[in-house]
Amino acid sequence: MSAFSLEGRTALVTGANTGIGQAIAVGLAGAGAEVIAAGRRDCAETLALMGRGRSLQLDFADPMAARDVFASERIDILVNNAGIIRRADAVDFTEADWDAVMDVNLKALFFTCQAFARAALPRGSGKIVNIASLLSFQGGIRVPSYTASKHGVAGLTRLMANEWAGAGLNVNAIAPGYIETNNTEALRADPDRSRAILDRIPAGRWGRPEDIAQTAVFLSAPASDYVNGAILNVDGGWLAR
Repeated sequence: MSAFSLEGRTALVTGANTGIGQAIAVGLAGAGAEVIAAGRRDCAETLALMGRGRSLQLDFADPMAARDVFASERIDILVNNAGIIRRADAVDFTEADWDAVMDVNLKALFFTCQAFARAALPRGSGKIVNIASLLSFQGGIRVPSYTASKHGVAGLTRLMANEWAGAGLNVNAIAPGYIETNNTEALRADPDRSRAILDRIPAGRWGRPEDIAQTAVFLSAPASDYVNGAILNVDGGWLAR
């Protein structure tokens, strides 16, 4: 069997109804995994693109939403993609917006990983792929809680790898760059902003959701069995500038 095959494995992908999460779900299914597409919104389009699989409604406004998911069946791969963002100047940022982002992006991610690990560690195998961000390394502007949460994702990824790698559970993260999704449509539609972004990307193009998906396949497959605690930048070289 190929080192990149996911045949016989089951994966749960959160935030799989659109964008990067949808592409990851389709990519994992294409590599042979049985995929559970989870989201707070309907994932019918994702299921149609996969041609198989299942959907699961999870709303991480409740950070403990997935606490019972892994007890009822074996899930081999967890991809934590669900996330939200709130924008405002730091001097005006509200407690409500801070808490909403931190609950979904960081608290829910940790407790979902914890629930997964409680099931996977006794088996001695499992893969966790967290979706970090360029703002796991940079400050950004007008997104204080998003930046804090994504720095936290990078730190928790390393911590969990330190604790669980010796027991056969791989924990890694992907830091996407500027990707062609609905979230970046306004940036791409602004000629000056789009040009400024492209001028910094050595690859000379926006990323595609499939670029993130194939990296997720690698981190989910046997090919990455000795990769632990890594945050892989999939950014066309943005952070190298």
